[in-house]
Amino acid sequence: MPKIAITGKGGVGKTTLTALLSYVYAQRGQDVIAIDADPAGNLGLAFGLTAQMDAELKPIAEMESLIYERTGAQPGTIGGWFKLNPKVDDIPESFSLTHRGVRLLRLGTVRGGGAGCLCPENALLKALVTHLLLRKRQTLILDMEAGVEHLGRGTAGAVDAFLIVVEPGLRSLGTAGQIRGLAAEIGVKRIVLVANKVRSAQDEAFVRDQAAGLPLLGSLPFTAAAVAADQGGLAVFDQAPEMLAAAERIADALDTISP
Repeated sequence: MPKIAITGKGGVGKTTLTALLSYVYAQRGQDVIAIDADPAGNLGLAFGLTAQMDAELKPIAEMESLIYERTGAQPGTIGGWFKLNPKVDDIPESFSLTHRGVRLLRLGTVRGGGAGCLCPENALLKALVTHLLLRKRQTLILDMEAGVEHLGRGTAGAVDAFLIVVEPGLRSLGTAGQIRGLAAEIGVKRIVLVANKVRSAQDEAFVRDQAAGLPLLGSLPFTAAAVAADQGGLAVFDQAPEMLAAAERIADALDTISP
């Protein structure tokens, strides 16, 4: 499954699942590129990066000279002429930080302009996601921003599977329904749920009952170890073995989905 986007309502555990799956695929010999596409992202912290290391992950959207070089337009400009398909294949190699066998890359966000922003920063970010050609045994995992606004930009239109993270509650499942509709509009054909913070078989049954036709790929258990990892700035896959085992099963299920 070369390109995977992980999305959902804020606070449901998208970043946790991204870190877990990235680590699982890296342990299986994949060359993993994990992209933090959430403007408020903290994917590096979920990998146990120190604050200093995390600060080294400069957002691509803030690299003004790179944006100008690739698009031909000054960052921050709206409209005008610039390349809509800039060269991006070398960006993961040149601007990522490798940690625990995973290449971490931070996109950042477009300042202003909203969902329909025609600006060089957005052109570069969209091209990075949609036109990056993956080699054999290479996997790209996107930790998307919360909610549904990113789908309006079409940034994730070229992914192979959409994983919508939900909790056993109606609010996150309602957001999942919105994401499903918008993802289908931009051509995403494989859309599945992953339940997080599951405390019992009843919680999982609740998600299945309220999923409105979306298949449940797997679930992550609620565990105090994950909370402790977050509080201590430690890698979740080191501190919560039961979550790592669940992520292994989710990866197995993902591998059965035809690309």
